[in-house]
Order: sequence, then structure tokens, then C-alpha cells
Amino acid sequence: MKEKLVFGLDIGTRSVVGTVGYRKQDKFVVVTQRIKEHETRAMLDGQIHDIQKVGDTIREVKVRLEEAIGEKLEGVCIAAAGRVLFTVNTHAENEIDNREVTDEDIYSLISKGVENAYNDFLASQDADSQVKFYCVGHSVVRFYLNGNQISNLEGHKARNIAVDLIATFLPDEVVDGLYKAVEIAGLKVDNLTLEPIAAIGLAIPERFRMLNIALIDVGAGTSDISITNDGCILAYGMIPMAGDALTECIAKACLVDFSEAEKIKKEADYKEEIEYTDIMLLPQKIKQSEVLKIMDDTLEEMSGLVADKIKELNGGRSVSAVFIVGGGGKNINYAHKVADKLGIARERVALRGEEVMQSVVFEEDIKKDSLLVTPVGICLNYYEQSNNFIFVSFNGSRIKMYDNNNLSVGDVAMQAQFPNDGLFPKRGEALEFTLNGKARMQRGLPGEAALITINDEPAFITSKIRANDIIHVKESTAGPAASMNLEDLEELSESIEFVVNDQKITVPKFASVNGELQSKFYEIQSGDEIEIVNFYTVKQIADFMDVIIEKNMNIYVNNQLADMETKVYENFTVNWTTETIKSEREMIEESMNDEEIYDNEENPDPEETDTEGTETSVEGTSDGDSFASLPEDDGEYKGPTPVSVLTVTVNGAPVILRGKQNYVFVDVFDAINFNLAESKGRRIVTNLNGKQAQYMEALKDGDTVDIYWEEA
Repeated sequence: MKEKLVFGLDIGTRSVVGTVGYRKQDKFVVVTQRIKEHETRAMLDGQIHDIQKVGDTIREVKVRLEEAIGEKLEGVCIAAAGRVLFTVNTHAENEIDNREVTDEDIYSLISKGVENAYNDFLASQDADSQVKFYCVGHSVVRFYLNGNQISNLEGHKARNIAVDLIATFLPDEVVDGLYKAVEIAGLKVDNLTLEPIAAIGLAIPERFRMLNIALIDVGAGTSDISITNDGCILAYGMIPMAGDALTECIAKACLVDFSEAEKIKKEADYKEEIEYTDIMLLPQKIKQSEVLKIMDDTLEEMSGLVADKIKELNGGRSVSAVFIVGGGGKNINYAHKVADKLGIARERVALRGEEVMQSVVFEEDIKKDSLLVTPVGICLNYYEQSNNFIFVSFNGSRIKMYDNNNLSVGDVAMQAQFPNDGLFPKRGEALEFTLNGKARMQRGLPGEAALITINDEPAFITSKIRANDIIHVKESTAGPAASMNLEDLEELSESIEFVVNDQKITVPKFASVNGELQSKFYEIQSGDEIEIVNFYTVKQIADFMDVIIEKNMNIYVNNQLADMETKVYENFTVNWTTETIKSEREMIEESMNDEEIYDNEENPDPEETDTEGTETSVEGTSDGDSFASLPEDDGEYKGPTPVSVLTVTVNGAPVILRGKQNYVFVDVFDAINFNLAESKGRRIVTNLNGKQAQYMEALKDGDTVDIYWEEA
């Protein structure tokens, strides 16, 4: 035979299946296949418990195959059971300083995610365990750009990038057990894959993997589950319940041993009535419907556990479709129950057998069914990727790696537990402080990337590796620590303007650090509490202007008496002089001197005087008559001068104004206790009916007035 024969071995809990075949164009030809069940419970739940006995069973299968093909078999393809895989979901994120995302940023992010997954996985294991684990694969579930989900990060400008991913780990002891059992049979491993990958390779063609599909491989001891979506395998899982659980419930109900119960279960797939012998050696008959009823409760439990695990692996939601392979899933009710538990249409859950093996040709008379999917898939995987364990040297240590044809320096570094931040440039120590009560951080500068060589040739983190490569990695360095002075704060670049002695003065803002004023050259320290001061005192203004204020000078801020410690804010006026500056009230009164608002003013034209809504009274004479004194200038009597009483609300309290004909805003100051000399540099706020008032603005009965000092 000219074509190279491929020998695939499916080492299961119940039996060992050996398949020999070759690929011819687009077909895979199965030359022969042999099956042998374990004589004892040498394997439990997919893990070898008795290496010698499993090795003996493999040798017997090998001998039978060699007899069938007439030549010796030396190399074999095997698969690690999905039930011994550990899958970890994790999240990782990096800050990248608001720039475009590069390939290296993405690789660094994924590496950090895998490292997080590995650390999380180790933390979940027994602290005393000495078992080593290998990362045999990882898949990105989704990326995030500044907190928003995105399909591809590269080229986008970002402050923060993040990833959700799934990483899968395989324990070293499982691999060692498989290798040793194969060696006992006189074979060497040509290729090692994972059973879920082998099964999916045949059951779910790559063109379907864009869809969210679950594959259930129902074996004897466990049901292995894998999930595909967006072209990749997202997750692996397992429940410790499968075909043997169905066999055991038949054994109890029919009072037979395990092997007889297994025979009843298999015949119930195609016979309406099954004959068997119970442990009392009495012949018995049972209908197919009765066998199905016996298994129903167990099937109900098993399908429920599988559906829950599928949802867990798929992010809490159901999948679009489910494919079932393996002998334990051949029960006609199993697929329906899984569909019902997942809440999807029954026609979207199907047993995969002959329909997925159209490109597989059997030279022997073998029926194509779901039992053969994994054994044939193991053989086909040999052509897809030559997986195996290889050894490389990493910084002088010999490292064993699971080679999936895509190994890089970063993968070896992780397996060697080389710190992820030792591969990528490290930033110097950050500077953390508070500014006006809010946390602020200045990042350190990046250092140099790791220096990497493969076989003494320069390389990168992403460089691919091969068996026996010699890898050296010099850890990356940290950059300078962050440093900045007060003058580097954007908030301090602004200035403040005052009017001092009628001249506009512009002064820089300054800062208080931990309660003490500091110059712009002060170097900020971690933990500093910085406050940007938005005022100057009169003394600080004088110092800035290099002016000496004499003791005999009066200081005014906004025309109110002040002192050297009075606070001066943006656009305030400041005066220091030996003269006395009139107060605000005095200036207001002066401006009113020309107004005819007092009781002895001439009576205005009655037609132009609006006294509607006011109470009026006149000044009486000594004998009680209500007449005003007569004018003496022309001897003509013009009648009494009317005055009014007005009620307004000032700062929430009613105030009555008396003695005038008309009232303006400034009159309120005569009726309230408000000391205009208490300014201390503060601005007075004067509002009339919610709007800024003019001092000579007329008042009406019922008006609302607010007068107060504006605090800084």
C-alpha cells in the first residue's frame, strides 16, 4: 500500500477503539477497525487508573489491527479526554494612554488574560498538589474598547482595552498516563489531540463553526461538551453522568449484572422485545417501551445536567443547535429531552453519525454511526495539525510544551511561569495625588521591552517556536517614575485679574500643598493634597506689586473697609489710600439727593400720581385737623402731600416701609439691620423678585427682596 497509514486510538472508559486508514484525495479510507472492552475497571471517567492493564488492552488491539493489515504499527495518534480538561473564564484589561491600539497591545492583553486564567486555575487547586498543568488552548470571547464591546481592537484610539477569554488546561498526570500506556503496547505517540477537538473536526465542519453550536459526546462515564461560535471552539465542559448511569438503572430494575444490562440497553435501540437472563439464571423478556420507561428518570436528570452545563459554558444562554455523538446518546428520547431543557426546537438537536461521515469510506463492513465519530476524528486530526508534546530550553531550563502548531515565545514564557510584565515594557512608578479634592494620577514612563533570542537569533514575543529551540529572554525594564511640578498642572496656567487703585492687575494662580503655599517650582510628591487657590489676600497683592501699605492708609475692597487678610477674588476692586472712601450707602444716598422723594417735596400732578392700592395719610396739625401747613411762597393752598405704606418680603421676612410717597430698592436698607461695613472683601448680592436689582429701581407692594454676602 503506497499511502501512509494513520493509526488512531480512542482510549475510552468502557473500551479501546483502534482505527487504521489513509487519506485519498478528499476521502478518508478506513482500512480496518478493532474494538476491545476493558476486562476490569482500569479506567474511570476517562482517566487511567491501571496503566499496565490499559497498556495490555491497547497491545491486544494493536496486534489485531496488524494481523488485519499485514504490517507492523509503530506510531499512534491519541486523544486526551475532554472530561479531564479544565476550562477557566477570565477578564483582563490594560490602560494605553489614549493612543492607537497595536498588535503588541492586543497580544499583551491576551497574554495577561491567559496568565490571569492560569493563576485563577492554580488558586482553585489543592495548595499541596504538585501536578503540573499545560495550557492547551485559549479563545477570545469578546474585546472591549473604553468599556464598550468591539470585534477588533487594532487601529482604534483607546484609553482602556479589555478582553474576556477562555483558557483550557490539561493536567500533566493525564498526559503521562496516556504516554506510558501507549509505550507498554510498544507504540510511540505521533500526534496528541483533545477528544472534543477530534469529535468537532468531523461532527461540526469548519463552515458551521460560525454558528453557536454545542457538541455532546456521550460516553460511558461522562458526557463531554464543547461549544463553538464565531469560527472557534469557545469552551469545554463535562458532567459525570453518561451511558453507564443508564446501564446501572436497567441492572437494578431487571436484576441482572452490568454486562447483561448493557446488552439490554443496546438492543432496546432497535428491538421491540428483548430477551435476557437474570441473576437467578431465569430467562426473561422485556418490551422496548418498558426499558425506555426504566431509563426515563435517569435520562431526565442527565439531560437537565447537560443543558445546565451548556448554558453555563455559553454565557448563561442557550445555543442555536446541538449535535450528539457517542454510544450513550443513542437513546431515542435523549435528544428530545435535551432540546426541551434548552428551550429550542426538537429538530435542532440531532444524533450525528452517518450524515457527517459522507467523506469516510470503510473497506470493511462497518455501519457508520455516532460511535465512530471520535475514533475517525482522531485519525483525521493527524492531517489537520501535528499536535504533540515537545521540549524547548527557556533561560536554561527544559520546558515541556503541548505543541498545537501555533506555539510562540509568549506561550513558553507562561508555561515557565515567567512574569507577563517581564515581557513587555514596564512603566515607572505612578504619581498619585489629589487636586481640589479629586484623585489625580500621572503615569510613569515606559521602559525597554524584553530582549529575546531563539537559537541566538533576535526574536519577538510572537515568534513561533519548534522542538528543541533554545530561548533566552532578558526581562523588560521599568521606565522612570512619574514626576511633575506644580507649574505642570493645567489648572495653574490660568490667571486672576483685579483692579487695584484703578489699574488692572493680572496675577498668576498659586497652590496650597498639604495646607502650605508652594511656588510653581514645587515637585509634587505621591499623597500630596493640592488645592488651587482662586483668591489673593490684600497682603499678597501688595507683595506681588512690591508695594508697602502704610499704617495710616485705609484699605477698601469693593469700596468696603478691609484689612490685609481680606480675600480678593476675580474682578474685585482694591484701593489703599490716606483718604476716606465713601461707603456704598453714602454713594447711594448722594445719588438720591436730587430725587424729590421726601414728604416736604412739591405735590406732583395728581393725574400723574398713582396711589392705587396704597394707604394714604397726611401730617396733622397740633389741634388734630388733618391739614398740611400752607405754603408760604405764593399764599396758595395746594392740598396735602400724600405718603404711602409699603410691605415687602426681605430675606424671607415681611418688612413695612413708611413715610414716603414712592419707594426705591435702596430704601430697604433703612428698614433692615444690614451692616455694609462687614464686607471683608465679599461681594454683596441684591436681588428683586429673583433678578439682580438696580439701587434706584422702584418697589411695589408684595415685592420679594434678597440681600446677602456672597461667600467664596
